[in-house]
Amino acid sequence: MPISDAVTALDRELREMFGDRLRSVVAYAVTDRAPNTPQPMLVIVEALTPADLRDCAAHVAHWQDAGLATPLFLETAEFPRSLDVFPFEFGAIIADHVLVSGDNPFEGLQIDMADLRRACEVQARSHLLHLREGYIETQGRSDALAALIARSSGPLSALLSSVARLKGTRFAAGVLGEVASLNGKELSSEAARRLFPEYLSAVEHLTNEIDRWGRV
Repeated sequence: MPISDAVTALDRELREMFGDRLRSVVAYAVTDRAPNTPQPMLVIVEALTPADLRDCAAHVAHWQDAGLATPLFLETAEFPRSLDVFPFEFGAIIADHVLVSGDNPFEGLQIDMADLRRACEVQARSHLLHLREGYIETQGRSDALAALIARSSGPLSALLSSVARLKGTRFAAGVLGEVASLNGKELSSEAARRLFPEYLSAVEHLTNEIDRWGRV
């Protein structure tokens, strides 16, 4: 991928700010990114101080105006130690990035499948618990239930993407696919009443499936 002028300018400014402490500048989500969305950046530095953060805060509006997302700053030792905590997020960076300058921070690193499964189960169980809690908070109102289902569409889509990366298969058929495809669109009260029991059951089934993957 050709490095944009904005990324080149960011790299130059970071070198002026951090000097020898700057280890790596990485652009990620370079191929799997929606058009006209900010370019995500990962910056690895030897150490971060409060003064560094204040300096970055003074530059961030300029970076955003240039079409860049607020950079993700990590200290040198943090990235490898964070792989087990954010395996999907950092795994996606490793899979789709361009090294702009400095050392390759990903050399010799790989994502543990056990960490992926655990993170996927956390997503699934969290989704299930939020659906149960959200249903109770609707107080039986169908319009509130419709809003709950619509809000859950984005997190469900993210969960299904995690499942697909973990197992190579997507639970997109049936009610899960129907809810995930809503993309936050409004749902009628009648449709919400019809969907929710099956939706909740499908999420329970998916959560139990992910849990069993860790016991095989």
